This record gives sequence, structure tokens and C-alpha cells, in this order.
Amino acid sequence: MEESPRKKSGGGQVLDGSNIIELVGNKEVFSTFVEHKFEELDRDRDGELSVKELQPAVADIGAALGLPAQGSSPDSDHIYSEVLNEFTHGKQQKVSKTEFKEVLSDILLGMAAGLKRDPIVILRIDGEDLEEFINGPTFEPEMVASYSEIKSADGSGSLRDYIAKALAKLTVEQGMPLHQILGLLAISWNLLCNHALAMIWTSLENDFDGSGIKRLLSNKFELDKTLNAAIETVSKDRSGKLSKEYLRVALDAVGPTAGLPPLGAVEQMDKVVQDAFNLVNADDGKLLKEDEFKKILTEILGSIMLQLEGTPISVYSNSVVHEPLASSSTLLQPSSEL
Repeated sequence: MEESPRKKSGGGQVLDGSNIIELVGNKEVFSTFVEHKFEELDRDRDGELSVKELQPAVADIGAALGLPAQGSSPDSDHIYSEVLNEFTHGKQQKVSKTEFKEVLSDILLGMAAGLKRDPIVILRIDGEDLEEFINGPTFEPEMVASYSEIKSADGSGSLRDYIAKALAKLTVEQGMPLHQILGLLAISWNLLCNHALAMIWTSLENDFDGSGIKRLLSNKFELDKTLNAAIETVSKDRSGKLSKEYLRVALDAVGPTAGLPPLGAVEQMDKVVQDAFNLVNADDGKLLKEDEFKKILTEILGSIMLQLEGTPISVYSNSVVHEPLASSSTLLQPSSEL
């Protein structure tokens, strides 16, 4: 199931998870979707999925999450393993259609929640804006100005150097994604001269201002539910107590609901989190009762919220994805039958 972008003003498109939520929320359509995908994966037609048969589904989910291919990174391989464990419950057992449907629903809704919190803006660059710029009234004066600037800065460069530097000055609005053209020049000069190149320019902006934590803390039912779910991810000793060293694991589990990124994903946020942990001496390794653990975790959330309300953190990133993109499985692609 691929998230179909919705239109955005200015020609862009937004992936916000709404299509995924709509799919999972429609019981009849989702059941048909699962039925079709299950049959694709069930190669031996025994009505259950083995670990081997689940591998294409796990790989596709990883790709949808933006992970590199399995085997390329120990960190990402751990996530692939966790996805597989969600289906098999950590055992080398086969998965029924009902289990497959339940886990797939949870994973898709989790992906949708992430997209709702941090929508991805997509701009498709197919040459139209660039052609409009070239044929427009501003092209000639801008190119003359660029040439003069480049010439005065480096009068000994080659024609190729001049062209590369001029192209690097073009923006996304003019139909060229800034520095990306330099990489294309290095790949193939003829590609630029003779072929149209379609690209997807993705922009992702995250604003961490504490509002997500504030919403969570103001809803006692949701807070208790989230904390209880986080506790389930943490190991307890024989007496049922939890070590404070697991507070980071629990906070990572709370993160999606509280509007926080995973630990290690945003350096500025890691500093804020560390300051909050320092306030409660999170690294002293003491054992806590479950209620005490939840209380300290709530205090950490409150501390992070106050820091972000005082000094919000904004993170902006963008990238170019060349088309077409190959997929090893059709699990997350829409079925033609639906």
C-alpha cells in the first residue's frame, strides 16, 4: 500500500497518512486488500505464512519506512528483525491470515500516524518549470548576471565549469534542485544534453515545540494508555521493578504519540532529552516500581515540553529521488482489483 499524495497549493503534493487511515478504516476494502496480499505471499498455498514467505513483506515495510536494504546496516537489520517479530511473536512459527491482518493494520496505522505528525511534501520536477524559466523574461538577465559573477570570480575556468556553476545557482522554483545538477554532471554530460530526467524532490520540515507532549499530558486516559504500552517494551526484574536505564527505551516508545523523534535522529532534540534525563538522574541505574517509573517518565516529558515551549526546534531536510523506483514486493502497493 503506497500512500497516494494529495494535492497542495503551488503544485506540490503531501503525504499525510490520510489514504492509509481510510484504507484500514474501511473493513470491507481492507479485508479484500489483505486477502489479495496474503495470497501473493502464501507461495505453498497452505493458508499460513512461514518466516520465509514473510520476508518480502518485511522488506517492503522496511523500504516504506526508508530503511536501507537488509544486510547493509546492523541498526536497520535490528528494525527488520523487530518487524518480523511483530508477525511471528518472536517464534519460528507460521502466521495465520487473521494474525497477518492484525499486525499489518497496526504497522500501517503506525506509519500513518508518523506521516500525520510529519507530512512529507513532494514536488515533481519534470522540466516544465525549467522550460518556463528559460522562455521567460528573466532568463537572459539572470544568466548574464551569473556569467559576469562567475567570470569575475574565476576567469580561467572551462566552459563546462562555467555551465556547472551557473546551473548550481538555479533553484527548485526555477525547475532545478540546487546542487543536485552537479551530481548529474559528474554522472553523464550527455544525459543533460539529450535526455529528459524526471525526479521527485521531497521536502520534510519538523517543528518540535512541545505541543504534542502538551496534548498527551492533558489527556489522562491517553497518557495512561501510552505509558502502559511503553512499560510493555521494558524488561522487569524478578520483583517486577524496572531499572531507570530503560527510561530511554520507554521514551522512544512514547515518542510517536508525544510528537517526538526517535532518540539519535535529531541532534538538537537529543540535547534537550539529555537535559531532562539529567534532572531526574536517569543514569543512576536505580530500580523503580512501575508507578515510580511512570511518574519519572511523565516528569521527563514535562521537562522536555517546557524546554521546547521556550525554545522550539525546527528541522528541515530535502532530497531527490530519481524515477522509477523498483520494489522487490507488491505488499505496500495498491492492488489493481481494489
